[in-house]
Amino acid sequence: MLASTAAIACLMLAIWLLSLWKRDASIVDIGWGLGFVLVAWTAYCIADRDSADWLLPVLTTIWGVRLSGYLFWRNHGQPEDYRYREMRAKWGSAFAWISLLTVFGLQGVVMFVVALPIQIGTALADRDLVWIKVVGVIVWAAGLCFESVGDWQLARFKAASDNKGQVLDSGLWRYTRHPNYFGDFLVWWGLFLVSLSLTAAWWTIIAPLLMSVLLMRVSGVTLLETKLSTSKPGYAEYVARTNAFFPGPVNIGDG
Repeated sequence: MLASTAAIACLMLAIWLLSLWKRDASIVDIGWGLGFVLVAWTAYCIADRDSADWLLPVLTTIWGVRLSGYLFWRNHGQPEDYRYREMRAKWGSAFAWISLLTVFGLQGVVMFVVALPIQIGTALADRDLVWIKVVGVIVWAAGLCFESVGDWQLARFKAASDNKGQVLDSGLWRYTRHPNYFGDFLVWWGLFLVSLSLTAAWWTIIAPLLMSVLLMRVSGVTLLETKLSTSKPGYAEYVARTNAFFPGPVNIGDG
């Protein structure tokens, strides 16, 4: 855990310094997925060879590289995210230090907690409950597919000029307003189950629980819906007929 803390601190400090040079705090989002990859392989490299397990680092790497690569592609050449522009305008010259604490530092703390199953399962594997591991991998794979397909469908929709300002309500987006967040939710519960199959560390359930709260109530659905409800014509009708998070049947009566 000390090694993971040091790795996260160094990564976040490096990304913060890069954000000062680029005047773009949005790059913290690109570093999010790669941070977990760094933590996973740090745990693997410092673990005793008899207890180290490779599965969690591999699953984490597939998820993290895909997410960071997608965000880099999506954000490249774009202006800084509106959230950070608003913070920059509010804090002025103090924004650099404020962002170090409230953006990069806070994400580093959250990353450490969310990565607990990865750290523990990778470094301290002392059993192998295959049926739990299989379920975990299936949940992780379903989440990765949901997240990846949702991102691809949204990117394709935005690429068509005729869709500017419109609401995507087809594909996975027909059944949940946030398939990418739901996919992320499954990924973290899957990783927890894989970790649990390798250890008896039930207490690391705090990680997927925290991620679930963040995705559904804090920085995920709630934050994005607040913005979309005022910027997308027809979004209220979409809300009325489509589940917010968990996929479900379309409410035909309202749409």
